[in-house]
Amino acid sequence: MPKPILAAKKGQVPLATTEVRVVMVSMDSHLAGTVDRAQASLCGLLPGLTLSLHAAAEWNEDPKSLERCREDIARADLVINTMLVMEEHYLPVLPALQARRDQCDAMVSCFSAGEVMKLTRLGGFKMDGTGGGPMALLKRLRGKPKPNQQKTVGAQQMAMLRHIPKLLRFIPGTAQDVRAYFLALQYWLAGSDENVAALVTYLVDRYADGPRRALRGTLKVPPPVEYPEVGLYHPRLKERVGVDLARLPMPARPAREGRVGLLLMRSYVLAGNTAHYDAVIAAFEDRGLQVVPAFASGLDARPALERFFTRDGRATVDAVVSLTGFSLVGGPAYNDNQAAQEALAALDVPYLTTLAVEFQTLEQWQTSDQGLMPVEATMMVAIPELDGATGPLVFGGRSNAALPEQARDMQPHMERIEVLAERVQRLVRLRQTPRAQRKVAVVLFNFPPNAGNTGTAAYLSVFASLYNTLTEMKAAGYGVEVPESVDVLREAIINGNAARYGAHANVHARVRTDDHVRREKWLREIEQQWGPAPGRLQTDGGSLFVLGESFGNVFVGVQPAFGYEGDPMRLQFEKGFTPTHAFSAFYRWQRCPVNVIGKPSTLALARVRRALARQV
Repeated sequence: MPKPILAAKKGQVPLATTEVRVVMVSMDSHLAGTVDRAQASLCGLLPGLTLSLHAAAEWNEDPKSLERCREDIARADLVINTMLVMEEHYLPVLPALQARRDQCDAMVSCFSAGEVMKLTRLGGFKMDGTGGGPMALLKRLRGKPKPNQQKTVGAQQMAMLRHIPKLLRFIPGTAQDVRAYFLALQYWLAGSDENVAALVTYLVDRYADGPRRALRGTLKVPPPVEYPEVGLYHPRLKERVGVDLARLPMPARPAREGRVGLLLMRSYVLAGNTAHYDAVIAAFEDRGLQVVPAFASGLDARPALERFFTRDGRATVDAVVSLTGFSLVGGPAYNDNQAAQEALAALDVPYLTTLAVEFQTLEQWQTSDQGLMPVEATMMVAIPELDGATGPLVFGGRSNAALPEQARDMQPHMERIEVLAERVQRLVRLRQTPRAQRKVAVVLFNFPPNAGNTGTAAYLSVFASLYNTLTEMKAAGYGVEVPESVDVLREAIINGNAARYGAHANVHARVRTDDHVRREKWLREIEQQWGPAPGRLQTDGGSLFVLGESFGNVFVGVQPAFGYEGDPMRLQFEKGFTPTHAFSAFYRWQRCPVNVIGKPSTLALARVRRALARQV
């Protein structure tokens, strides 16, 4: 129980009514709910407390929120800055922070850009280069990394974070302020309701000043509640967090489809901000996939991979899906793609990255012409791809449709989550299918169309490369019928029966118009642009052509044109432009090649061989 608040002396304002303003400035709002609950839990201990969280991710959508943040900083008694790593996040508030730094009781900056970190001031501990004693002590405590040390950088940092406060506990003077900084980091990194409340209590109890100074030493501060640094999460798991794989709940349906490792953000799990994670877990389990939702601290997910996704150096999962939106090693501030590539190569399973939009709401993302903002595309798509991630997909974000008390929490995007679950299920099935039975499609770019450009590319011999690929696939065990030569391969695709159908490449299959009409989800939109099905491109009037040729279980297709004759790239650049009937049917046929009119190209290879023999 907290200590009773001391009675005020005669003529003083009662301590219970002392106003204390604590302002937190962070990159995103994932702790918004936690901060609200922390304030509610502290109302009996500190009735005069005002606790606010400002998220830089919201400033773009709501410029007034930036002004509110500056105003709150100007009045703040305690300021906590975290994860302000990008200029567009910290530069708008940097002058306000600089102006308030020496006026407030204390300012704590962590995991932020250097300009923000320098503003840290806790008693005699400063990070601005002045007061060399504390900084020199900090450098000595950190020490030098040992050569060939097995721990990851993240693990080393977390170990140091726990170790330093114990070392400094009995050292007087400014060493106690250094200790206070590291304790603040421990509270924040394990940002549960209890730890955020304790962080505020600790800073007030130690650094309250001016009219608040009488509060010092009057509050009982609990130590940081410790949670696993590398652990498991499941909404049906007791305490929601654990470390024992055997205690993970099994899906309601038998897990017959395989096992998938999910990477989560520890900070979201501890904050209870998990609605988007819970929806993904449920969708995967509904498809018979067993999930292993794991997290690691320090923005380095490798410990989670090693502990929960492998055994004796071999993968125990059929795929890994990162729900963090960040790189495997490094998070939003930096990345070590070489280390990530090594870890993923050792795992050797499909690795997909997904993201919950951070800097806009789901509604803004859906209605925007741009889609992802540049910062989202960079941090959450481009950088993870350097690791080797594939298939980026939005699966959640903040929503204007959420209840008021959940407006700043992550919400699932159910349609996209179903797409993700189906995609992963197919990848797992593919991994479990023997190579000889796998069916593969290779699509050749064709630009400009109808101009003899099929299979051409600058400085690349496409058909020779394709031939070598087919040869290597056959050697690896795939069911491939490799043509006798590159010339036979080229002729089978480019010519074949093209003259017979008046097409610009071999017609491998024809999709019935009635089948296309029945299966095309966006038929109305396509017909508004291209007329009634089957349109006029790649068709004989009764069916749509699928151009290309099969070589055993490998189909080599020729991609239909993007747009009009004379404007073949229109689909790529014009807003709201739909693909042609032939374009949509081509890709749908690859997913499910049913109801075709025969296979008119079955004898194409034989005809090509005879024609080439006559030429010789």
